[in-house]
Amino acid sequence: MAQNRLFIFAIGGTGARVMKALTMLLASGVKANVGEIVPIFVDPHQANEDLKRTKKAMQDYQSIRKSIVPSAEYKGFFQTKILALENLTNNDEDAVGLNFDFNLRNIQNETFGQFIGYDQMDEPDRALVELLFSGETQNAKGDPISLLNASMEIGFIGHPNLGSIVLNQFATSKQFEDFANLFQPADRVFIISSIFGGTGAAGFPLILKNIRSGSVTASNKGYLKKAKIGAVTVMPYFNIQTGMGGEGPIKKSDFIVKTKAALSYYHDNISGNKSINALYYIGDDGSSKPYPNDPGYKGQRNDAHFVELASAMSILDFLNIPDEALETSDQGKVKHTHYRAFGIKKDENKINFQHLGEGSALILAKPLTQYALFCRYLSEHFPTARSKRAYATNLPAFDSSFASSFFHTNWLTDFNRCFTDWLREMSDNQRGFAPFNMEVDLQHMIQDVVAKKSWWLSKVDYDLFDDILGKIEKGKTYGSSQAKLIQLGYQATDQLLTDRFTFFENHKA
Repeated sequence: MAQNRLFIFAIGGTGARVMKALTMLLASGVKANVGEIVPIFVDPHQANEDLKRTKKAMQDYQSIRKSIVPSAEYKGFFQTKILALENLTNNDEDAVGLNFDFNLRNIQNETFGQFIGYDQMDEPDRALVELLFSGETQNAKGDPISLLNASMEIGFIGHPNLGSIVLNQFATSKQFEDFANLFQPADRVFIISSIFGGTGAAGFPLILKNIRSGSVTASNKGYLKKAKIGAVTVMPYFNIQTGMGGEGPIKKSDFIVKTKAALSYYHDNISGNKSINALYYIGDDGSSKPYPNDPGYKGQRNDAHFVELASAMSILDFLNIPDEALETSDQGKVKHTHYRAFGIKKDENKINFQHLGEGSALILAKPLTQYALFCRYLSEHFPTARSKRAYATNLPAFDSSFASSFFHTNWLTDFNRCFTDWLREMSDNQRGFAPFNMEVDLQHMIQDVVAKKSWWLSKVDYDLFDDILGKIEKGKTYGSSQAKLIQLGYQATDQLLTDRFTFFENHKA
């Protein structure tokens, strides 16, 4: 029986980073109220390091989940299925490493002028194009060039007017037709974009318009017009280096101007015309860590930020809105638009679980802590415990063959490194999200969360961790060493946190 799906259009660099945050939450066991998640990345900048890191994490996630062969009732780490659109069109949901990207045509090795056929235009048309696209940017050497000479391979460098032209191919693409043919009445759509750049600001209205218009040759285009659609619009949340070699075509001073212009357009053409069921706004106007002024030539690798994590939570919230509250007419007009924003309890430069609202803390705190503990156990204790403890030597065992398996040495190790890097980057950023100190003992690793203390309670350490693992494993059967490790890790961390920290007593697994 087919499960309901959420198709996510993740646009530009911000879309990729929010999707990475969602992947980390799902790996931690955060429940998404959906059967399958199908991300589609819309970004011409395929060399974008943030995009590549996200796709690698998602592929490792898929490989890990496939290895543990979860049942339909499985609850724990990696419980939600992530699929590429190709998994569905190929009718092969077990395939790993398929393409998550929307393939933009005619942008490789082309400038914007070449893309629109500027050289083939007559003189009056050239004059009009020069007027419409009169701005400047920079090339890879930092030299000023006109927008007509801008390379399409690095995105739209903060110019949504370029993006709106290039992304118009979306409606006539084979992938959009495949998406429309696959879409069912119980499915939903979510769009992630920034509002202050180029790709995201252009892509969001175009994708939404094409879905609502039903202008596609597909058997299910009627379902698509009535689709339940949510979106998160990410407003400025980071700074850009200036001076001392930080000059570039991207200017922080432009962010607010572009945001205001885009918000005005969205008011008339998105929420104003009843096109969107739920719209989430987020940003951060605090002093932020300046990012390198890189339009894309150097790979565009930005540290993870809490705003991206909070944006990922908007997807989970959207999935929890009842169907009856997302009613849409046959003409693609919504009955009521839900508006949401995100806030924290106190304006601090460094925040943790205690700074979140109760609802947010209930969603995030326990799963993230569980997976952080699991990562520490695997890196700091598992290499010695697997040959000594009964839970590790009982069949299926964590023996040398398992320790050297591709599952352990590559997929899980690589994913966990990505997870801990993601936590570290958010902690070091401004505003920093630092719920853990991974350098101290387990008893004190959760910031501002104190373990229970009494004369009969032992310290929270790896000996306690081992005891809990042994009690849970005793008498159980597991389909494989891979499934055993993931299931034991989830169950043991759940019990440890619930038993030993008052903060987690009401956080039901």
